[in-house]
Amino acid sequence: MDFALSEEQQAIFDMARSFGQDRIAPNALAWEEAGDIPKDLWPEVGELGFGGLYVSEESGGAGLTRLDATLVFEALSMACPSVAAFLSIHNMCAKMLDAFGSDALKAELLPDVLSMQRVLSYCLTEPGSGSDAAALKTRAAATEGGYALTGTKAFISGGGYSDGYMVMARTGGDGPKGISTLYVPDGTPGLSFGGLERKMGWKSQPTRQVQFDGCEVPASNLLGEEGRGFAYAMMGLDGGRLNIASCSLGAAQAALDATIAYMGERRAFGKSLSEFQALQFRLADLEIELQAARVFLRQAAWKLDQGAPDATKHCAMAKKFVTEAGSKIVNQCLQLHGGYGYLADYGIEKLVRDLRVHEILEGTNEIMRLITARSLLST
Repeated sequence: MDFALSEEQQAIFDMARSFGQDRIAPNALAWEEAGDIPKDLWPEVGELGFGGLYVSEESGGAGLTRLDATLVFEALSMACPSVAAFLSIHNMCAKMLDAFGSDALKAELLPDVLSMQRVLSYCLTEPGSGSDAAALKTRAAATEGGYALTGTKAFISGGGYSDGYMVMARTGGDGPKGISTLYVPDGTPGLSFGGLERKMGWKSQPTRQVQFDGCEVPASNLLGEEGRGFAYAMMGLDGGRLNIASCSLGAAQAALDATIAYMGERRAFGKSLSEFQALQFRLADLEIELQAARVFLRQAAWKLDQGAPDATKHCAMAKKFVTEAGSKIVNQCLQLHGGYGYLADYGIEKLVRDLRVHEILEGTNEIMRLITARSLLST
């Protein structure tokens, strides 16, 4: 069993980290204060091939493995987990388009999606259906030429910001088999947005409700088959859980690196903080947990790439373990910074706030436990 990254994987990580440190990290606090990621950043990300990380090479994407993709999100999150996580959402939508879109729809959309001239958002959650996503109420009624959507999506990253929306809506009866996936471009009549949500973290990502009031799209905007939309949405979640865990991992690594540097400079009682054995032990514990999380995450990604029968369980376990480890690590790093960690200028308190939501989205960590338990009890 080889745990080393290949030369190509190391190059992918290094490229993503370099871009993040050059273009994202110096602006992360300003973008958070503005509540906006400048749209002109995304074509630069697209030039690196990051707009379609696991879109097939035949469709013009990078064709990376899910393990390769985790390296990109880990590296970018060392600059800003909010920006990296938004890229994960776009990539989830791009993969759905590549896997299930018609040839005509892909020809129309994919070039701009891959270059990130067109940014996408994922619309599944509703005000009354979070963890119970299959209970969604948004309806897509058949019309002469397509579908008319009516309903509301909640907590949508990029609501009112993105150029298009992958929407899970009900075309049939109750339950998951009545749900289909439709592409809704920005500017479609009947598409509107709620006010900006005030959030604890991820503040650089504009988040709004996405509202549909008789919003009509052509039949050609249906992805795959009617009634298969919920299955399509769930297929993306294993990888999405790895991505968000990677964002926690990268942010935790950045916090630990900053904390080690700070402790070498900060003096108390006549010596640097790094000379106190009690604090050295604290650092050691954080490093042990961080490395355990990294190995667990990469094992889960490998299983997903291999199509292992227990891949879903391992993705759920990794998501739960790594996001909770990331939150614990950045919180301890704030503690080791003392009062300075509580100040925005040091960037540590931002990581504490940004990472908290990782335990909620892409399936709450309670749902990750449920997936794990069901897998154990079904054998």
